[in-house]
Amino acid sequence: MEQKIDRIENMRGGEGHAVIWHILEKEQMNDKCKMYAQVTLEPGCSIGYHEHHGESETYYFLSGEGVYDDNGTKRGVKAGDVTVTSDGMGHSIANAGGKDLVFMALILSC
Repeated sequence: MEQKIDRIENMRGGEGHAVIWHILEKEQMNDKCKMYAQVTLEPGCSIGYHEHHGESETYYFLSGEGVYDDNGTKRGVKAGDVTVTSDGMGHSIANAGGKDLVFMALILSC
């Protein structure tokens, strides 16, 4: 099976682009999961602040360093860190280093 790779410019109003490697396609997730993907943000790139409604999103960081905005509270993230954005909450992520920021993203329906 060939995985789909998207390059999204200014994702959610962010800077630069995000490269999204879809691990599972929509049909494989049986309406239980909206996205399961590996996301890469190159240096200087970000995903803009956005809220989740009727779903939650979890990031598991694989490599690189970033700044994660959790409902207005910013903190650094690195490989091994996990973030969870619950239903009704918002977040953004920016690459804060000189190497690619790579993480797994999982969006589940509530």
